[in-house]
Amino acid sequence: MEDVRIERDSMGERQIPHTVYYGIQTLRAVENFPISGLKPLATYVDACVLIKKATAIANGELGCIPPELSVAIVQAADEVLLGNLRDQFVVDVYQAGAGTSHHMNVNEVLANRALEILGDAKGNYQRVSPNDHVNYGQSTNDVIPTAIRIGGLLALEHTMLPALQEAIATLTAKATEFQHVVKSGRTHLQDAVPVRMGDTFGAWAQILTDHLRRLQTAAQDLTVIGLGGSAAGTGMNTHPHYRVRVAEILSDLIGTPLKPAPHLMAAMQSMAPFVNVSGALRNLAQDLVKISHDLRLMDSGPKTGFKEIQLPPVQPGSSIMPGKYNPVMAEMTSMVCFQVMGYDAAIALAAQAGQLELNVMMPLIAYDLIHSIEILGNTVMALSQRGIAGITVDGDRCLAYAEGSLALVTALNPHIGYLNAAAVAKESLETGKSLRQIVLEKGLMSEAELVSVLNLEAMSAMLT
Repeated sequence: MEDVRIERDSMGERQIPHTVYYGIQTLRAVENFPISGLKPLATYVDACVLIKKATAIANGELGCIPPELSVAIVQAADEVLLGNLRDQFVVDVYQAGAGTSHHMNVNEVLANRALEILGDAKGNYQRVSPNDHVNYGQSTNDVIPTAIRIGGLLALEHTMLPALQEAIATLTAKATEFQHVVKSGRTHLQDAVPVRMGDTFGAWAQILTDHLRRLQTAAQDLTVIGLGGSAAGTGMNTHPHYRVRVAEILSDLIGTPLKPAPHLMAAMQSMAPFVNVSGALRNLAQDLVKISHDLRLMDSGPKTGFKEIQLPPVQPGSSIMPGKYNPVMAEMTSMVCFQVMGYDAAIALAAQAGQLELNVMMPLIAYDLIHSIEILGNTVMALSQRGIAGITVDGDRCLAYAEGSLALVTALNPHIGYLNAAAVAKESLETGKSLRQIVLEKGLMSEAELVSVLNLEAMSAMLT
């Protein structure tokens, strides 16, 4: 039949549609794992294909595969990296342990495209073999943990880190813009001493700056790769110079310095680098939830809430209530953060589930880690651009809350004592009289002293 080709593996023969570039092992995986419909992330495919390009170059230079095959595999890899054949990576995220199915999907696609480049027919694996040539000197067991590292680095560089940097800049600009606005602080959701709106935004900028540093530190763990360990970390069937050379080539390809792991078995067995990065993402997500909830509270209303700020109205907020606008960017942020926290829990469980020389839960770690980086990075960018950048402040409303706060009595403590100040606050709440009026009536302080002590500008100035 002209529309199919026959491929063989150790389990027998299967008909493969002639138009596809994957092969028999991929077909078996598709049949075995009709689980979620989720296919490998584009960044993860990029990471795997970059590894295959680097290994083809190294093995060609070292004489391990024929030069013409090295060139053809590299060209096939470059085509995929440019966006071609993306529909050929078809194995479900939930698949054979360690990622063998996805790994062979990559090997088969590159082998079949290389065959076409050489003028041969797809499926002629005696000419270009997915195992013997594309995968020369490699194993799923060292390729997949390396791919997770590369995928994580790519996702951080292209998505997460730029998003954090932009959000920090946006928050810093808002801190400057709103520095003159005095508002009531709140602790336990109760009135507290006055603060500056600018300092509120400045605090958030500092929080994200700290998280940027933590992520950059955690990312350093991903630059130590175990490629060259082969099946069990011993380097069986690899050239003596392969592990160093492939790390050099891969470093050049991604623009990030990589180095071979000092102990290849350890690099294969331990998922600690991924847990470390995931933990940094979870930590960031927790603070982003807090910030997004603060934004929603401060924007609550418009008649029955704080309404100290106005988040940009980006879409109608109700299917039944006209004129309603909801803090949708902040709401979306919390949902994504909850998902990232869930992924972190799954990564932690998968990381401890390895046995002996291998952790077979790597497909789950690969998807959850890279997906976490990308969706959280996209979220931070969207919140910054469509939420934070357009915030306006109601300065009069903020000042009214600050002036009406019973927490102003805190400033009186050094002058009239804690118990007297507490009595003044209680009487003010019961009678509706101002703190100033009660203090003067009781003769606890003079008018001039009160003017100095109850200066909101001075009270809200943050120590530097």
